Amino acid sequence: MSATIYDVVIIGAGPAGIQAAIHATRKKTNVLVLGRIENSAIYWAHVENYACIRGVADGKDLLEAGISQLEHFGAEIQPYDVLKIAQISQIVQEKEEELFALELESGETVTSRTIIFAMGVSKNKLSVPGEKELSGMGVSYCVDCDANFYRGDTVMVVGNQSAAIDGALTLLDYAAKVYLVAEELQGSEAMLNKLHDSTVELHTDDWVQEITGNGKVEEILLKSGSKITVNGIFIELGSKGALELATQVGVMLDTEYFKYIAVNRKQETNIPGIYAAGDIVGPPYQMAKAVGEGCVAGMEAAMFARKKQR
Repeated sequence: MSATIYDVVIIGAGPAGIQAAIHATRKKTNVLVLGRIENSAIYWAHVENYACIRGVADGKDLLEAGISQLEHFGAEIQPYDVLKIAQISQIVQEKEEELFALELESGETVTSRTIIFAMGVSKNKLSVPGEKELSGMGVSYCVDCDANFYRGDTVMVVGNQSAAIDGALTLLDYAAKVYLVAEELQGSEAMLNKLHDSTVELHTDDWVQEITGNGKVEEILLKSGSKITVNGIFIELGSKGALELATQVGVMLDTEYFKYIAVNRKQETNIPGIYAAGDIVGPPYQMAKAVGEGCVAGMEAAMFARKKQR
């Protein structure tokens, strides 16, 4: 575990996360931003409906400029996904503090007084035949939620990044056999080494073409033509979803759709010290909204962290 205790850890390096970090850092707090700008939806977009932009701006250029601002103000930036979050108690300067411990894909665990979720919303559907029809009947989107239902079974995980790798490794504690299908694995050296040292059977340079079964998942057809018999398939695309991480520490979701993090006008969740901003708190999915919410979340988190130290 890192010896540094951060005042604010921001998960996500899109517009909401960058703006939150700018304001939190300028409040003289110790700020860590976790994530990769290329994972932001705005990275590949062209922007012309944001105030004070003349003409069309590339999202990539805007995010890179934001990262330069963060570095200028002194925020720390690490391109790692978060795998798990837990609340802990720790003695800090002879005083017991309630902190958050974040396990990273690098293998390191960092601690923080506050967290801001700014990861956007995941679009984690494979969109292949059989996926929709067998959803909930062997097709799952959350290893942490459903792994226990597959004790002694044969399962498959599909995905290229940390969520898929971590999911496959987690399933080894439950399933008798675990496959991981990926076009191109992307993860930290520590995580990839752990995967290669495990009993997970890898199918790289491949992808899922079809999911079949009669009332339940029975077989997966791969792009290579291989057919693999399984009891379930976990679709874990991208990094660990904000909702999965948030629910690990009891953060409440919206009561209407149960797919956004519920916040108040200060971007506070129901858990003291945890905030959220941007697409993850609901539509409209616009950069202007994300930046405004990031501003509020960054200032509020910084003030909360400073109060805890008094």
